Amino acid sequence: MDGNTKDTKVLNVLLVDDEKGYLNVLSNRLSRRFIDATKAFSGTEAIQILRKKDFDVVVLDLKMEDMDGIEVLKVIKRMVPDLPVIILTGHGSQTAAKEGIAFGAFDYLTKPCELVELMDKIHEAYANQQKGLTSSD
Repeated sequence: MDGNTKDTKVLNVLLVDDEKGYLNVLSNRLSRRFIDATKAFSGTEAIQILRKKDFDVVVLDLKMEDMDGIEVLKVIKRMVPDLPVIILTGHGSQTAAKEGIAFGAFDYLTKPCELVELMDKIHEAYANQQKGLTSSD
């Protein structure tokens, strides 16, 4: 990509959800929209991937089999404190999502969410993180 395509920077996003079908569809849809999506099907896998690769944003499901999303969020925030995390939660779990905000999540969306809404939130989280990095330099 050349320097003139600033608006189409490919963002590296880690998607964490144990619903494989949902994650595969979401990953495919995002990849067509300048997002390089890496999939993790568990909290443990997400943490292992984060040790090897840098990401711009994490999209994290709250309810997973192996680890609770809040626990994964706490580990992510210890590993990479400035990494924005967007929580995805099912209907009726807004209380848990708000708990995630208290532990450092950027924001949350209720599943199923519109792709455009998720895309906007990912770009907002990334832009907000970039502002934070440049203001402290």
